[in-house]
Amino acid sequence: MTGVDVTMSAGPLHSVVVPVFNEADGIAAFHERCAAALTAIGNRYEIIYVDDGSRDTSWARLLAIRDGDTNVRLMRLSRNFGHQIAVSAGIEHAGGDTVTVLDADLQDPPEVIAQMVDAWREGADIVYGVRTARRGETWFKRGTAKLFYRTMRNLADVDMPVDVGDFRLLSRRATDSLVSMPEHHRYVRGMVAWLGYDSTSVAYARDSRFAGESKYHLVKMVRFALDGILSFSLRPLRIATWVGLLASIAAFAIAIVLIVLRLFGDVPVQGWTSLAVLVLLSSGVQLMTIGMLGEYIGRIWTEVRGRPLYLVRDLQGFSRDDAARRLHTRARRLGPDEDIERRG
Repeated sequence: MTGVDVTMSAGPLHSVVVPVFNEADGIAAFHERCAAALTAIGNRYEIIYVDDGSRDTSWARLLAIRDGDTNVRLMRLSRNFGHQIAVSAGIEHAGGDTVTVLDADLQDPPEVIAQMVDAWREGADIVYGVRTARRGETWFKRGTAKLFYRTMRNLADVDMPVDVGDFRLLSRRATDSLVSMPEHHRYVRGMVAWLGYDSTSVAYARDSRFAGESKYHLVKMVRFALDGILSFSLRPLRIATWVGLLASIAAFAIAIVLIVLRLFGDVPVQGWTSLAVLVLLSSGVQLMTIGMLGEYIGRIWTEVRGRPLYLVRDLQGFSRDDAARRLHTRARRLGPDEDIERRG
């Protein structure tokens, strides 16, 4: 058995949350590097793997890893709920003084966690991993990601850091505050920024995926972008209002011009084609606005239903004391003095 029992030594406990979806080919290599990186930081750590309804042999591989490392905790969700909810489930079950989110594809190096912990010890509640390079990604993905982050920063009602993914470290206080936010359409990056606690960043170069393929295809990327924009900004509604106002002003101006030409001009007023284009343009603006309203209303409907954020099929490595304590996570709050004391 490898790993050190976290109950047997003093010092801060560092939790790492790893969402897993069809990562069987690379999960063993990831665990080896992650465990080594955490061991170099200190003896007390836990790695929480959240199987988000994998359809390959990921769960069997995780069980084998758990047999060889007492610091591993496993969660298996009842089905695929999505990356952001899997991340949220792991964070809610994490018991560490720090909680770091890390994907299993080894694009984000686990060794960077040591720098994040150093920043936490210096007083930061949130430590972002800022990507200085994105190796192995297509120009389209790099370009759209750059555009998205900067658009989000301009549209959002909170200060969104750019070139930042889900790789970040949270203090215990920031973790508890994040867990208390129950919304279903989750954009964790924005939710963390909304907390407003002291934050800093650590720069790193993102590597190519170790194995398998990306789970974020174009449709998922668009849906993810919509969740981010609609969850943290009302500006799309304001933009729709301004577009409607400008369209009305333009239509009124065109009507005046046409009336003047008809009454006083020698140029005959023609243009069924232009009329059809204007009608289609007006209809398109109206339908776009209605669709935007529908997106906001749909999110209200999802929240009002009050369904659980996720369901758990299996838990491995969590003690009864852990389970009892984590049932009260949403109600738990740490004051600033207690949180600073835990940094040790």
